Amino acid sequence: MKCNDFLKELTDYLDGSLSEGLKAELDEHLHWCRECHVVMNTTKKTIEIYRDNKIYELPDNLRTRLQDAIMTKCKGHKSSKEPS
Repeated sequence: MKCNDFLKELTDYLDGSLSEGLKAELDEHLHWCRECHVVMNTTKKTIEIYRDNKIYELPDNLRTRLQDAIMTKCKGHKSSKEPS
């Protein structure tokens, strides 16, 4: 299984609405693929936070670091699309 295949099934994986065989394949992929494991875990935690409809306050230093990281990523993405 490739990462793209895993990501296509992520929603159903988290919902628990997969066949046993496909779930086993995805579990195996997660066992060795750190990137997909991080994506799955982050998505799962995000869903859990919003499911309760509670506001989750980030500490100021974390909020600032997150905003800086997003802006850096956006600027890097824009500059990579500009013609040389």
